[in-house]
Parts: sequence; structure tokens; C-alpha cells
Amino acid sequence: MLLTTKNLTIGYGTYAVQTELALEAKGGTMICMLGKNGCGKSTLLRTLAGLQPALEGNVFIDSQDIYSLSQQQRATRLALVLTERLSIDNTTVHDVTAMGRYPYTNFLGGLTENDENDINTALNQVGMKHKQNDYFNRLSDGEKQRVLIAKALAQQTPLILLDEPTAHLDLNNRIRILLLLKQLAHQTDKCVIISTHELDLALQMADTIWLMTPGQGIETGTPEALITSGAFQNAFQDDNFTFLNENGALRIKLK
Repeated sequence: MLLTTKNLTIGYGTYAVQTELALEAKGGTMICMLGKNGCGKSTLLRTLAGLQPALEGNVFIDSQDIYSLSQQQRATRLALVLTERLSIDNTTVHDVTAMGRYPYTNFLGGLTENDENDINTALNQVGMKHKQNDYFNRLSDGEKQRVLIAKALAQQTPLILLDEPTAHLDLNNRIRILLLLKQLAHQTDKCVIISTHELDLALQMADTIWLMTPGQGIETGTPEALITSGAFQNAFQDDNFTFLNENGALRIKLK
């Protein structure tokens, strides 16, 4: 397995959001983390990336404890895209994307021809190559998000973690980005883990779902299996809608 956790408890200070998590993720898959607000999706993502200490337990990438790795070693194993809006003055789209190559550059930070190829490929993948010379701060929120995803792609890591990667995108680009990430996972044997509220899109595109319920742990499985078992209805308890077992569609109960 590319990523595993052992007896993992996540949270802040003395407050545990989720406890004793035993998760596995392999290459070639796209995993979507779903759950209500406050269930710990972003907390788990930050803990898996080593940005936030685990309250208990361990996170392993390729059998190595994430907390035993240096910052540069982590950066060659995982890339992270967060939801925070960044303000980067006087920096072009190309240069923001190039930041993904820094774990591999020499001590002067020089970019090789291979680095430039990875940067150009990533920008093409997210449809931003034509704006490579534009200033990042002059882009729309959706364009900025696509550039940050390009930065993660240019980093060329086996594991990519994304927190709400489609939050600022319109429908066409939400679908485009999720399709890109799934294709990338399948074609390059990467593991892509996404925290998202895009329930309908996740059900159609995810290979595996990590379904989080506050204080009740995480159920994992295919979208079909979790719908059929009633896990989705339990996680999103609400009298106003239900999930159809045959296709996972959301049916709103009109009054």
C-alpha cells in the first residue's frame, strides 16, 4: 500500500475529531472523502500530509513514517492543495507552477529542461498554459485554483492530497478537474485523495469513498457498496432526502 494509517487519532489539542483510524490507499486510485461539516475531512488531510501532528498513531507513506521524513523528503512523496486563497504578488502563473519543482532543483533553484517540461505539461493539463505569463494575483479564483493544482501535478509525487479542489470552479471546470485527477491516478499509478462536498460528482467518479461521520469513524468502500449498505443515509441523516440504492441518486422529499 502507498499510504497506511495505524491507530490514528486526529484533532486539536486534547479534542479528538476521529479516533483509531486504520486506512489504506494504493496507487492508481482516486479516493473522495465525504461527510458533513465538522467530521474531520480537512483535519485528516492535514494530518496525512504531516502539516498537523496526530494526537495518536502513525501515518506511513511507502512504509515510512511521515513524521520521520524531512520537509524535502515529504515534498517528493506527496503534494498538497489546500482551500486557503493565496495572494502572491508579482509572480507569474509559470513561476507559481514551478514551485512544485523546488524539491528537485539544485541549491541555486535552477530549472532544467526536464523541469520545464513537467511545468508545461501540468499547465496544459489544467488548461492554463495560455496564461503562463500572466500574474497569479490577476486571475479569477477558479483560475488560481487550477494553477495550484498544476503546481501539485508538476511536483510529480506518488500521492496528491487536495482539499476542496473544485470549490471555486464552475460546473464545466469541476467536472474537467475531477476527470483529470481520475485519469492521472489511473494512467500514472498515483493515489489522489480529495476532500470534497461534491457528493453527486464524487459518487460518479471516485474509485473509493472514505465516508466520515462525526465521532463514528470512517467507512470505506466503493460508492455502490456504501449506498447499498445504507452508510450514506446514516452519514447524512436528514428527513428531507434519501439515496436511491440502484444508482446513488439523491431524491429530495418535497413537502
